[in-house]
Amino acid sequence: MAVGIDPQAIKRKLQHWLWEVDLSQLPHYQAALIRAARIAVAVGRDIANGDLSLRATSLVYTTLLSLVPLLALSFAMFKAFGMHSALEPALVALLEPLGDQGAELAGQLVHFVENVRVGVLSSLGLVMLMFTVVSLLQKIEGAFNAIWHVSSLRPLVQRVTGYLSTVLLGPLLVFTAMGLTASVMSSSLVQQLLAMEPFGSLFYLFSKLLPYLLVITAFTFVYIIIPNTRVRPRSALAGAVVAGVLWNLAGWGFAAFVVSSTKYTAIYSSFAIVILFLIWLYVSWLILLLGASIAFYHQHPALRQQAAGGLGTRAREALALEIMRRVACAYAEQGPRWSLDELAGDLQLPQALIGGVVETLLEAGLLVCTDDEPGRLLPGRDPAHIDLKQIVDAIAKGPADEVALAILPAPVRRVMEGLDLALGRELAGTSLRDLAGEEATAGPVAGGEQG
Repeated sequence: MAVGIDPQAIKRKLQHWLWEVDLSQLPHYQAALIRAARIAVAVGRDIANGDLSLRATSLVYTTLLSLVPLLALSFAMFKAFGMHSALEPALVALLEPLGDQGAELAGQLVHFVENVRVGVLSSLGLVMLMFTVVSLLQKIEGAFNAIWHVSSLRPLVQRVTGYLSTVLLGPLLVFTAMGLTASVMSSSLVQQLLAMEPFGSLFYLFSKLLPYLLVITAFTFVYIIIPNTRVRPRSALAGAVVAGVLWNLAGWGFAAFVVSSTKYTAIYSSFAIVILFLIWLYVSWLILLLGASIAFYHQHPALRQQAAGGLGTRAREALALEIMRRVACAYAEQGPRWSLDELAGDLQLPQALIGGVVETLLEAGLLVCTDDEPGRLLPGRDPAHIDLKQIVDAIAKGPADEVALAILPAPVRRVMEGLDLALGRELAGTSLRDLAGEEATAGPVAGGEQG
């Protein structure tokens, strides 16, 4: 008699292997494989939800509106340094997956850019040109912030200066580095070295890997600089390696698709190149955002198993107690230390999750924030006068809770009141100073200093 396969049993075994195995007890290579599998599952969940695809589609539309103004500003900077001739080869390389039509499209874009003469624009025209470029980069930052669960953009002045420096100086530095590399490679000494083995073979291997290295380096800097939060270089590199390899492989695959898509050219005629360009833009943005998602889950391993959209009440209560404990200990030792970004980085949680709990504690007067930038968190009053029950209640009880409890049947209401009384008895007489230890007994009271 044949034994049937139990899908639920297989699913339970896979979940146990993926999420419940203690990685510290495994060899390094097995632990690394399981971590990679966890990240892949988390990223796959984001793709299945459609979030990454929706943001990539939005960026395609914004890119189309801003492409010519963006190239015009870069072209003006290149022209000022006598490097404007490098723009078209760079575009050709970027659009290489489109084949011969990519070179044609690059030529048309350069023609449009040359017609946009930045030097003769009126003040209003120049402002609108820069506004279009800044809007594109703001949209990109918004997409990355959504992946990193950051709710706020940078301050306006910091945004504008940072964006424009990225647009104007970033490409200039890249092309300068490429020019210096070409000059070094053409020197007689380097040519003599390349004629010797194993230097010649090593250089051939390096030339094959160079496209991957350049894209990975560029993606790493993007993942570190663009999100409005602190991204660890190691996590950014992890996302950039996967995204860089995928981007180069996608370029090969897309080039093969273009070669075999002659029927689309026959159907759409001159519009075929536009359609292919839109598809390639979408694929490029999707890969870039996918790498950002990998970097996020690499930096926040605690959020791989469940969606990072929010925390349950019990987790928020525990997080509030830990935040208050850290703030009290740090203030007793050395004065105000913790900023919101530093707390998020040390706890390995997204800033948005930390920020919601901190905002609740600030509204309850249990925390206060300094006026400097970034703001530092302090206990709202002497830790000896902050009961742990007050912290838990600040998180667990919202303004509408009394109304909600009042409409419940009496048996349920009694159960909830009993739970609240039991918690009160358990935490009775326990203050934040007790939780923090003797470290929090010294130092001035933050509330008195603020008053």
